[in-house]
Amino acid sequence: MVASVSAAAKEPASPGAEPAARPVAPRFLLGLIGSGIRRSLTPAMHEEEARAQGLRLHYQLIDLEPRGLGVEALPGLLDAARTIGFAGLNITYPCKQAVLPLLDELSDEAAAMGAVNTVVLRDGRAIGHNTDGSGWAWGFCHALPQADLSRVVLLGAGGAGSAIAHAVLRLGATQLVLVDREFARAEAAAQMLRARYGALRVSAQGDPARALDGATGKEIWKLQLDEHPATKATSTPVFHQGRLYVGVASLEELRSACLESDVKFIACQMTVDLFEFSKADFIEGIDFGGAATFLKFAGETDVCLFI
Repeated sequence: MVASVSAAAKEPASPGAEPAARPVAPRFLLGLIGSGIRRSLTPAMHEEEARAQGLRLHYQLIDLEPRGLGVEALPGLLDAARTIGFAGLNITYPCKQAVLPLLDELSDEAAAMGAVNTVVLRDGRAIGHNTDGSGWAWGFCHALPQADLSRVVLLGAGGAGSAIAHAVLRLGATQLVLVDREFARAEAAAQMLRARYGALRVSAQGDPARALDGATGKEIWKLQLDEHPATKATSTPVFHQGRLYVGVASLEELRSACLESDVKFIACQMTVDLFEFSKADFIEGIDFGGAATFLKFAGETDVCLFI
């Protein structure tokens, strides 16, 4: 019987017969809510992954900045997403904490971190999740498994910063120091973490230079360039041989700083793909790439620069 069925299957369809219907791939509508996200690579990344998984996906950027909107727009946006039929939303700055009271339910991870980066819309309910910490921890453990976590300094106590703070402590950091431009926010986050992980493991500091004194691990700079319209001319901490510099750098200043301090690797989430920089824009002997490769190179070099 099996042989006869196989043979029949090989016979060509009779003239006029309807072709066999192909299965229709599931279709989803997703989006990202945030401010200043017009150049985000997130839609391309998600849509490409969806194709690889046999799904049909449209990923819509919902940028608050062009219309001068803030977090006050979140209630209306969530209602609209439900009405239109979004399956879910990613949430980024400045909405990760402001969205909390608008949700019907929080995952344990999101509730503990006090921030949400993913909202699942299902059966009329909005459920908040947070994958910032787990995603960061996975990359960190794979790239820097031997990192010294005796004294860790975390710059930024907002939504993503809070998530990473939890992850750092879960990985076994002995002491975590939170630094934020708004000291009150750093202290509030530290109090929440102390209640969960112990009073002696977490502190807040308003002075980045003092916080970095005694920190363990690699030397990593954070710098902002001012020569491309995608960047904003706002002061950014630059760590240089143990001292703190505040300012915006031109490409020429970047070259000088790299030469002076023996930088081995430059990484930026958007530099390579959106700024269209080439090797000639930097310095011979210095590698550069996107943020996805940053941790790998951070484990292999003495000094890294994150733009």
